Amino acid sequence: MKLIEKKNLIRLSKLGLACIIIYSCSNRQVNQGMLILTETPGNINSQDYLSGVSGNYLRGARISSIIPGKTSSQNVLTKGFYSACSPDISYDGKSILFAAQPKQEDPWQIWEMNLDNLKSRRVTSSDEHCTDPVYLPGGRLAFSRMTVNDTVKSAYCLYTCNLDGSDLRQITFSPADNLATTLLKDGRLLTVSRQLFPGEKDPMLMVMRPDGTKADMFYKSTETTTLISSAHESTDGKLLFIESRNEATPKGHLVSITYNRPLHSRIDLTSGVDGDFCAVLPFEPHRYLVSCRKADSDHFALYEFDPEKKQLGEMVYSDPEYSIVDILLAEAYERPRKLPSEVDLLVKTGLLLCQDINFLNPLLSDSLSDKHKASKIEILGIDTTYGVVEVENDGSFQLKVMADTPFRIKTLDEKGNIVSGPCSWLWLRPNERRGCIGCHEDPELAPENRVSLAIKKSPVIIPVHISEIKEKIVDLE
Repeated sequence: MKLIEKKNLIRLSKLGLACIIIYSCSNRQVNQGMLILTETPGNINSQDYLSGVSGNYLRGARISSIIPGKTSSQNVLTKGFYSACSPDISYDGKSILFAAQPKQEDPWQIWEMNLDNLKSRRVTSSDEHCTDPVYLPGGRLAFSRMTVNDTVKSAYCLYTCNLDGSDLRQITFSPADNLATTLLKDGRLLTVSRQLFPGEKDPMLMVMRPDGTKADMFYKSTETTTLISSAHESTDGKLLFIESRNEATPKGHLVSITYNRPLHSRIDLTSGVDGDFCAVLPFEPHRYLVSCRKADSDHFALYEFDPEKKQLGEMVYSDPEYSIVDILLAEAYERPRKLPSEVDLLVKTGLLLCQDINFLNPLLSDSLSDKHKASKIEILGIDTTYGVVEVENDGSFQLKVMADTPFRIKTLDEKGNIVSGPCSWLWLRPNERRGCIGCHEDPELAPENRVSLAIKKSPVIIPVHISEIKEKIVDLE
């Protein structure tokens, strides 16, 4: 094991890390904390860890802590487990959630550890694998759980529960894996989502509220992307993650996007850097820690990284027997917002209003002739259709959809020919009210604001064979 040399302490203290030991001229320790690392034995590449589900099934993975600069500071936190990964730090910095297997044959479950005494307690008790936990405000957590049923077929759906495992609630309802979830400062969940049915698609970052409402695409690469890691939010409004693409020699690239323009701000920070990247932890706008494997190395070590210069710095920490695949800082931080929820489980449906199905792109609208415009939509379910609906003259429609049921929409012309779609999977939570502006690939686009004709009529019930739904009536203020 190779710890940080003393000559690197001054450099690291300038990173502003609460976890770095700072030395005075007399070599006296005045502050102490730690980094939390996820390590896996043997030689791997970034795709072994970034491949979503298999990243949570690394054999013999462990969670350890180090205090850079302190002799023999490494401490394996999960000694009693066969394998452990995916830690998340509590807001007070005193505990972590993580996924683990006590024995190799056990299903992965969620655990919480007190970092003061290193005692762990089990949070979930399921026969199915549970992974990727994240703390939520209000004493709850979100995590991924393998779910097998007729609604999603077989997929890792997101769930929430209390920290004691009670009040379990499913919040995603589509045939897609949702993994590597993080909580944004604005209170929304950001998850790596990959459609599995009817065919696998490239992963994207999807954002939603912790109750599963307002789920929408946040980021999707314009290039063919095979893997995306969990994202870290920096102090200067950037989101950082590792992305791997189809290349002759696949490797992980460090990518940044801005919070306000995620679809149009992508920067590959390591395009000219010789190395395979697996994890990133931002501390200051111009100083990151990264997990990187250089071309002449067979394992991932911890390095400094300057995003402004796009330059890999000196090594911070390395263990020749293990590769570092995740980095966290054990310190208190400001709790993200706690968002209110509109979900009412006594309501059986949700409402979806679309402003104009023929809104594609303002730059192309003049070139669309009437014969290419859509006049109908078809709502598709899992291996079925829920019906065809005529839209209003302005292209708007309003649907009342059975809650927690996945569906997709495709647009049709007056002869029934497909104009666009089907779109990605959607679902509505009980009592959720959602609006979309049209059938397009860029949610940052918006047409002129106007009152849609569909809003003046009663919504169409989906599936269309249902003529009436008896449910709790909710009055809108």
